[in-house]
Amino acid sequence: MGRGWGRGAAPLAATLALVLATPARTDEIWVTNEKDDTISVIDTATLEVTRTIPTGERPRGITFSKDFSRVYICASDSDTVQVMDPATGEILHDLPSGEDPEQFVLHPDDRHLWIANEDDAVTTVVDVESRKVVAQINVGIEPEGMGVSRDGAIVVTTSETTNMAHWIDTATHQIIANTLVDSRPRHAEFTDTELWVSSEIGGTVTVFDIATKAEKAKIRFAIPGVNQDLIQPVGFEFTPDFTTAFVALGPSNHVAVVNMQTYEVETYILVGRRVWHMAFNRDHSQLFTTNGVSGDVTVIDVASRTALKSIKVGRFPWGAAFRPTE
Repeated sequence: MGRGWGRGAAPLAATLALVLATPARTDEIWVTNEKDDTISVIDTATLEVTRTIPTGERPRGITFSKDFSRVYICASDSDTVQVMDPATGEILHDLPSGEDPEQFVLHPDDRHLWIANEDDAVTTVVDVESRKVVAQINVGIEPEGMGVSRDGAIVVTTSETTNMAHWIDTATHQIIANTLVDSRPRHAEFTDTELWVSSEIGGTVTVFDIATKAEKAKIRFAIPGVNQDLIQPVGFEFTPDFTTAFVALGPSNHVAVVNMQTYEVETYILVGRRVWHMAFNRDHSQLFTTNGVSGDVTVIDVASRTALKSIKVGRFPWGAAFRPTE
């Protein structure tokens, strides 16, 4: 019996050693590099780039399916949305997106992708399963920002030149309201009761009441020592409890921390050059910002509101998205 146990012990010990030696799978932040036509994949544990994946021309918007088995990429200069297997980096197929897709939003049904087509002044709705265009909706000139309400009933497209947020009923594909914002709106996000829209040249974030479509607040920014014309709000992210908003302020090279109850700016965080979009890690303890001109990603510690590290990625990083790997 002793000899039999001994014969099994060696394979068991070897297996245990292999398991202990195998590094644990960690989460990732995916960053689109619009000048390099690539995606940089950052390990959220080591804060290092682990993969660089080729894409179509000028990748910008990026988002994952609900189960994270597919990643959708706006390849703007290829006039397509690419669907990629995130495990292998293989392009599975393209979706008909209209010309120059820049940003998009995936409906909560996980099936319909709503895409801003900047050159066509339309919002395109694509069924990702049938790979067909369901609708094209005329909006303002140079649409860019896309947001979907948490219940999926409303999608908003922002148009840069018309300076409007267009409220679209997702059931009928009809525009139900147009609301004015400041110059060059870039990004839109919903809470349970509000819509926030950033205006890059206007230098503001406008907050609307969803029920009435009326403006509730206008958030303005001022950074000591920074020229006002460099303070250009673009992407932003909310904490899960909707108490704090982090707003990327473009060529000012700062992120604003905004109290979502008072709409007051609490502090500013210095990051890389021309900060554009952001993504949280799994537990929202860290925030990763894409800094286009400096070609890097700044890691922000959310609790202390300080920059921890700069991670070099490709040229002109634009979009960012979180991917759990286990």
